[in-house]
Amino acid sequence: MSAWAVLVAAGRGTRAGLDANKVFYPVEGRSPLSRSLDAIAQTGLYEGIVLVLAKDDFLAYRALAEREGACPLVKSVVAGGKTRQESVFAGLKVVPESVEWVSIHDAARPFAGEALFRATLDAARETGSGVISTDVTDTVKRVEEGRAVETLDRERLRAVQTPQSFRREEILRAHMAALADGFAGTDDASLYEREFGSATLVTADGARENVKLTHRGDFLRGDVRMGTGYDVHRLVEGRPLVLGGVTIPWEKGLLGHSDADVALHALMDAMLGALGEGDIGRHFPDSDEQYRGIASTELLRRVVELTRNKGYRVGNCDVTIVAQAPKLAPYIEEMRANVARVLGVDVSRVNIKATTTERLGFEGEGLGISAQAVAVMRSEAK
Repeated sequence: MSAWAVLVAAGRGTRAGLDANKVFYPVEGRSPLSRSLDAIAQTGLYEGIVLVLAKDDFLAYRALAEREGACPLVKSVVAGGKTRQESVFAGLKVVPESVEWVSIHDAARPFAGEALFRATLDAARETGSGVISTDVTDTVKRVEEGRAVETLDRERLRAVQTPQSFRREEILRAHMAALADGFAGTDDASLYEREFGSATLVTADGARENVKLTHRGDFLRGDVRMGTGYDVHRLVEGRPLVLGGVTIPWEKGLLGHSDADVALHALMDAMLGALGEGDIGRHFPDSDEQYRGIASTELLRRVVELTRNKGYRVGNCDVTIVAQAPKLAPYIEEMRANVARVLGVDVSRVNIKATTTERLGFEGEGLGISAQAVAVMRSEAK
């Protein structure tokens, strides 16, 4: 009982506000299209895949296959239509007549796992259809002219996803009937229900995670990056000692073009490094007089602005200051509060600690102070 999959990727994704078809836009480093193709292939349930693309995206797919690797299970690539329904129909028509079962899946749901595909195929082989669904947890209203007029019983409602599996000849017949009657459904199950009365709903592990990437923020969701930073400055007389934005009474201070706050410098390098943005020397060179004596809290504010513009904020950070003297413990909480305020996060997401080197090395000899930092950057919707 052979099975094929039809993977639909012919939409434009206009709601995502991207400059290309959303299935080519990277999510955590890989495109939804590649993820979906791999997910289907790795189930071991299918003998072939029909990929449905917008005609304008054929070259983009070829480039993607060269960049991320071609899926050997793809047997046909066909052009989609003006609507999803037309695109699915185009894909179904090229599935070989010898194939008994077909699963239809949207490439915009790249996190579907084997359990979902298997559950729908098992149901289809038993009843003729199998459609992934989840409980509705939100309150759902019927609306007229922008006003809620009825609250629907969510115990009688289900949210429906893909994959959806059917006997090939039956779902093809349902599509042909819809085309003949001018009926437009929002999914393939609605066409099947119209032709055969009902469709079998199933659920499986992973259905909650099987989200559809629709809006721009969806493409940043879950993207986590980490960077590290390191900085060191010499201790000299006649300079204020500034660490974590706090001026600490001490006989010496750190030498530098700015206020030489090694703690914040290490943190900024960690944030920039996580996003592939180099380091503070690149953004605030010591050859530029506008940065002479500038407070590192102001530089940190500018780095925060840069990371926000790229769609990221600090999830949490950890800074270690290495100094033999002075004692820094009394100032740690003020440092944390300073950093949290500039980052725009709760202070619980900022950790700063100090240690000595047991009088070893340049820090132990009192010649300088160093700092190391780790920053976790999390994506956010723009």
